[in-house]
Amino acid sequence: MIKGIGADIIEIERIANSAKKQSFLDRIFTKREQCLFHGNNFNTLAGNFAAKEAVAKALGTGFSRCAPVEIEILRGDNGKPYIVLYGNAKEIYDNMQCCNIAVTISHSKENAVAFAIIE
Repeated sequence: MIKGIGADIIEIERIANSAKKQSFLDRIFTKREQCLFHGNNFNTLAGNFAAKEAVAKALGTGFSRCAPVEIEILRGDNGKPYIVLYGNAKEIYDNMQCCNIAVTISHSKENAVAFAIIE
């Protein structure tokens, strides 16, 4: 049963410009996420940003009750993204009594998009 759904789209250039500041990276991305970006891989960075927004929307709160760093987007061995939640985001998810968050990320030359479903 679907308990939440979220989608987001972001301009890659907007994230690339923001990523010039370490304070932005530290406010939005965990240290493990920052290790995924390997310098100028802004497509991945923007994709993760969109995925965080999509998950926050699927939780039903947006970022009003949880911080972006509480939603971690990592990759499995096959490159498939998966979610790790912390703090308020985890508490909200646990209270929803759910068992899975599915997320998909894609990008074009200019934009990154993500969809999240909480089951």
